[in-house]
Amino acid sequence: MKLAILAVGHKPPAWVAQGCAEYLKRMPRELPLAIVEIKPEARGSKTREQLLAAEKTRLLAALNGYQRLIVLDERGADLSTVQLAERLQGWMRSGGATAFVIGGADGIDAELKGQADESIRLSSLTLPHAVARLILCEQLYRAISVVRNHPYHREG
Repeated sequence: MKLAILAVGHKPPAWVAQGCAEYLKRMPRELPLAIVEIKPEARGSKTREQLLAAEKTRLLAALNGYQRLIVLDERGADLSTVQLAERLQGWMRSGGATAFVIGGADGIDAELKGQADESIRLSSLTLPHAVARLILCEQLYRAISVVRNHPYHREG
């Protein structure tokens, strides 16, 4: 099984890229994690709907080969790390590549959200998209650590 984070946005700051690279490197060989950067649509005089539609087209092209779609959304399920680990373990059992989508500045197209298998949120706080990418990388590593009973994650 493979995992990917499809992130709409520009190149993140170096410290975010370095942090993500560290967690990508730590992922087990049988559960590789990749980050796919999706170019945001140029704003110009386009409406929000036009921007989201153009980004949806790019996301759908990048989703080819992924059987499971998880969108990150502020109204998504609020999971604990252990709950994310349980979800991850279930996905691993059922197989199929899983993609997590982080939308651009205007969010994610409603139709694409409707096609998602699940919608989760990382926090009730508003996070910069680059920081959300880094947090998701860390939480996926932490989740697989929980699944494997690795001491990285400690319950209080």
